[in-house]
Amino acid sequence: MGDEEWMSGMNNKAGAVRLSGFLRCLSEDDVELVRQHLPDHIRLTRAEPGCISFEVSQTDDPLVWRVKELFADRPAFDFHQQRTRASAWFTATSAIPRDYEITTLP
Repeated sequence: MGDEEWMSGMNNKAGAVRLSGFLRCLSEDDVELVRQHLPDHIRLTRAEPGCISFEVSQTDDPLVWRVKELFADRPAFDFHQQRTRASAWFTATSAIPRDYEITTLP
């Protein structure tokens, strides 16, 4: 799903927080860590209050994962960041480089 399609219908969501970018694995070992921990991370994130959308998908480059997140507001996004920092996902994948852009919708 493209960014424009992903954002369709979000025009009325002033203050929503969008994160988009890439998780860039450095090795196949990193890819295995992502595969092992991602399903639980997705499940927990989608259950968070204020999570509108959360998608992580492998790109054509098997070492690169596309990340798209949308939260209702800054407090929901901040809660997600705090929960993530204390999670098995973060412990396992914190050394994997991330290239993210975070935007608050006007």
